Amino acid sequence: MIRTINISIPYKEFDTIKELESSDRELLLSAMEAAKNAYAPYSGFKVGAAVRLESNKIVNGTNVENAAFPSGICAERTALSGASSNYPGDNPVALALAAIYEQELSQEPVSPCGNCRQVIAEEETRNGRSIRIILGSKNKIRVIEKGSDLLPLQFSRDDLPVTPR
Repeated sequence: MIRTINISIPYKEFDTIKELESSDRELLLSAMEAAKNAYAPYSGFKVGAAVRLESNKIVNGTNVENAAFPSGICAERTALSGASSNYPGDNPVALALAAIYEQELSQEPVSPCGNCRQVIAEEETRNGRSIRIILGSKNKIRVIEKGSDLLPLQFSRDDLPVTPR
């Protein structure tokens, strides 16, 4: 028997940054500021991410392009790797993302790419807690309560033939 199953995710949408809770607003502003420091000489698409840790520390990351495609790295993975490397055990609770193109904040929210979605989902599994995702833009802001919602049917340790140690 063939079944059609739909997957949907809940998220909140805000018209302005002023509508966000103060901690989400602070995190998104940090991501917007980080985007200005991105190294994107090839695409001109600058992305900034900001991760809030349980301790309330904020760790920023940017995309870093490389002439030897695909050797670059996305802002989300830069921020999450920096947080994990510099603050082990201080788990991420939220991640904000903002993009700048031609010196302007993107018109619409930019979502993490597939690689970043997988990294976010793994981080949630590893730490046993959800990561709130805040996607900012000029026209609206989206807030997703669990990063894993961005990657339904994700590949996980349960898919490996041998349970990792």
